[in-house]
Amino acid sequence: MHMFFRNTVRGGRPFALAALGLAIAGALAAPQQARASAFQLKEDSAQSMGRAYAGSLTAGGDVSVVANGPAAMSDLKGTYFEADVTAINFGTSFSGSAHDVLNNPISGNNGGNAGTTMPVPAFFFETQLSDRWHVGAAFSVPFGFKTQYDNNWVGRYNAIESKFESLDATLSASYDITDNFSIGGSAIAQRTSATLSNAINFASVGLDLAGPNSALQLPPSKVYSLIPPGTDGYARITGSSWAWGWQLGSYWKIDPQDRLAFNYRSKISHRLQGTADFAVPQNVSTLIGQLAPALGLNTSNLPFQNTGGTADFTTPAVATASYWHQEDKFGFGMDVSWTEWDVFKNLTVNYANPYQPATTQVFNWHNSWYTSIGGEYYLTDQLTLRGGIGFDTTPTSGPTRDVRVPDETRKLASVGIGYKATEHFSINASYAHIFVNRATIATDVSATEDTITGTSSDYGNLFAISGVYKF
Repeated sequence: MHMFFRNTVRGGRPFALAALGLAIAGALAAPQQARASAFQLKEDSAQSMGRAYAGSLTAGGDVSVVANGPAAMSDLKGTYFEADVTAINFGTSFSGSAHDVLNNPISGNNGGNAGTTMPVPAFFFETQLSDRWHVGAAFSVPFGFKTQYDNNWVGRYNAIESKFESLDATLSASYDITDNFSIGGSAIAQRTSATLSNAINFASVGLDLAGPNSALQLPPSKVYSLIPPGTDGYARITGSSWAWGWQLGSYWKIDPQDRLAFNYRSKISHRLQGTADFAVPQNVSTLIGQLAPALGLNTSNLPFQNTGGTADFTTPAVATASYWHQEDKFGFGMDVSWTEWDVFKNLTVNYANPYQPATTQVFNWHNSWYTSIGGEYYLTDQLTLRGGIGFDTTPTSGPTRDVRVPDETRKLASVGIGYKATEHFSINASYAHIFVNRATIATDVSATEDTITGTSSDYGNLFAISGVYKF
């Protein structure tokens, strides 16, 4: 983003217009972290979470396979309904400093704990139509994220609020080709929405409008007398889109004790439709209006006017292989998942205002991996104990990492319990703790060329509960 700014803005277009474009681009882009790699969420099954998602498609008895691996519906004999809710509690604390375009330090605190606690619900229904056919429906949240920094923190020009969410409605079917091998597929309707906000450093905007690099060539001291440092505005941007995707998979009962499944979920391409709303201090509005004729602007193309924008954005493809081994008193398994994050290389935004050219931000994410091992022990016919560990790599890297929450590689340790209350009803509960590597923020540059550097320390706690009813 920093290189794009220097190469395109200084050629003669007012900086303020580019700042507007970059602010919208950053807002329509998805924020960069959640409880799996980047902003991916795995939290739709309390039963599976207790094993760190090992054997997520093959352990059996988990109706969440309707959304995660429909071929495994083959093992659900009858009609089931499952409701899950996961409380995601995570924290992120920044330590560092920031400076403006003239290398003056930016005042403010470190932002406080920008984390939050949010519930993630999921619902699944499955029924067996015949000896070989199963169908199901699901509602889940495969991608989501929210953070909130203090309004006056040192990085307020880079981020204050970040919220992103994808909601999936899934229809699935499976067919048993043989007694030991089945295939399945799903159609997915996905709604993706984003809300982001940040402060605007209008002292830096003033420097570009009237300072030594502008047509007016006023010294910084004169500009600062008109717009003093700390003269902040505010930008809030929202965007949303509906789009369609699909998934296909297979499920193989190798022998009476061993099971193997594979599932591929497609990427889903969105065109986010967004709006940008700006709060501009009165002294700034007056000055921009006075300078407009000298800058070649008029009332129809002044910067920082509420406007709309569109951006093409893709949620990634995910491929998962799942294995499970079953004994009388215990079972164990593993999962390996690959997420195609390299579809998120850059973001290009086109604006409703015809005076604003398209804007591009570079992200250059790379594909990530999640691996886990876990198992369960059957203490009695009614009571099951679970545990597992997982390792999740990040798609981000130092040169492009930013404070809309820095993503880093993390490790997960989980425990869980299941209780079969009756022949028809069972409940599951799980807890997981996420250990996140310290994330380095090297050069996160805002649209007004404010630079923040430092490190972020993150942690996560997950609490999940589910109820499964067999009709």
